[in-house]
Amino acid sequence: MSSETQRIALVIEFDGAKFHGWQRQDNAFTVQEALEIAIAKIEGKDSNPSFAAAGRTDSGVHATHMLIHADVSRSRWQSTPHAYIKGLNYHLKGCGVLVHGIKAVSDDFHARFDCFERRYQYKIWNRSVSSALYNKQTWWVFQPLDIEKMNQAASLVLGEHDFTTFRAAGCQANAPVRHLKVLEVKQEGHIITIDVAADAFLYHMVRNLVGTLAAVGMGRWQPEYMKELLDNKNRCVAAQTAPAHGLYFTDALYPDFSAQDISGQVG
Repeated sequence: MSSETQRIALVIEFDGAKFHGWQRQDNAFTVQEALEIAIAKIEGKDSNPSFAAAGRTDSGVHATHMLIHADVSRSRWQSTPHAYIKGLNYHLKGCGVLVHGIKAVSDDFHARFDCFERRYQYKIWNRSVSSALYNKQTWWVFQPLDIEKMNQAASLVLGEHDFTTFRAAGCQANAPVRHLKVLEVKQEGHIITIDVAADAFLYHMVRNLVGTLAAVGMGRWQPEYMKELLDNKNRCVAAQTAPAHGLYFTDALYPDFSAQDISGQVG
């Protein structure tokens, strides 16, 4: 990296309904493209910020604390970090992305490869009628869900396993083994929240787990069947994939900090 360049970590939140996922695409607007446009207006149109993100979210998936890194002008960054974050948010205004934390990091820091744990939440609106307010932020499930049975099922897949059953076609991961550290279901009013954490995730893994937990909650399967599904290693035997708009990327953990640690920080 050039001595004129500074690597920075940015914590962002975004409304997934406005984007076709994180990664830049030729024929669709993405979060990465929105950020590249905003930084180019500060750094100059010929800038090359070299973005990387802790996770690659799908179309429709939201984020509260996604961490990314970018390489920017060292002199411009050092002159006033507060102005830098304000400038980014000015150029992002109205597009559905906001930067709410920013920090200088070492030249060899990598948002994706240095991350040892990723955290998500999935939100279900569980009522006989849908919601006018949360229609695009939650998955509407009108059947009553048994939270206790869902948690019983969730406990059976914690730990390191082959998650082929919950891996979507088209997954490019070299191996299906992941360490699932957290899978917990809780309810407040009509909103059911499923907390999920792992070292990394397979393609659609969280949404496939949620869909199957919902099937248990509806009474389609007993909790013990969750372990049988896992051992079967066959995506076809599990339940539907939960829709993208209920999923949120909520944190990325690194050896010295997390995305939530940086939230509200400038410098």
